[in-house]
Amino acid sequence: MEKPVLHLENADIYQRDNLVISKVNLTINKGEFYYLIGKTGSGKSSLMKTLYGDIRLQSGTGTIVDFDLKDLKDREIPYLRRKIGIVFQDFKLLNDTTVFGNLEFVLKATGWKNKVEIKQKINEVLEKVGMQSQYYKMAFELSGGEQQRVAIARALLNDPELILADEPTGNLDPKTSLEVMHLLNEIHKSGKTILMATHDYQLIVKFKHNTLKVEAGELFEVSQQTTV
Repeated sequence: MEKPVLHLENADIYQRDNLVISKVNLTINKGEFYYLIGKTGSGKSSLMKTLYGDIRLQSGTGTIVDFDLKDLKDREIPYLRRKIGIVFQDFKLLNDTTVFGNLEFVLKATGWKNKVEIKQKINEVLEKVGMQSQYYKMAFELSGGEQQRVAIARALLNDPELILADEPTGNLDPKTSLEVMHLLNEIHKSGKTILMATHDYQLIVKFKHNTLKVEAGELFEVSQQTTV
């Protein structure tokens, strides 16, 4: 049996000193796609931040891509983030840098040195997201949808075992949201594991996947048949 990509057991999720979700039990295996839904302020983002090491796991146990979240050392966080891809609502691109430069920055920061290999890798991920012809543009020149495509390309750079997408369509119009969702689905079909926090119920209805809901301080799975 392959080890799960993500496993939480009786994990308490905090936002500063407030307990926002208690006793989380969750297992996500390789190749699965889960939505994470819940009202604003319910703790979705705090759970995501706990998974990528921004918030400490204080009680319960948790492993993500073979890292122990409870005993995670500060120096290990960059290595954890190389094994997961993170896509944010607000893209977090370097605005005054080209598309190519944004991706090159991440590769160099994660230890890539060979210029030819860097260029090949950047071309490969840009091709996957349909942005290869825009590699020379500055990030601020791109539309929201294009910026999110670049952000997804960035998340794919180190061939992550898990992609955490935190409201990836939150700043996009409905048409662009659909395009980004199609792209995430294609990436999922290629074998990637995805956990996506969203409040866009139209996407959940259109693209059916496992759905987790945070409500009243608890996390539980909802079936596709029930109204979310």
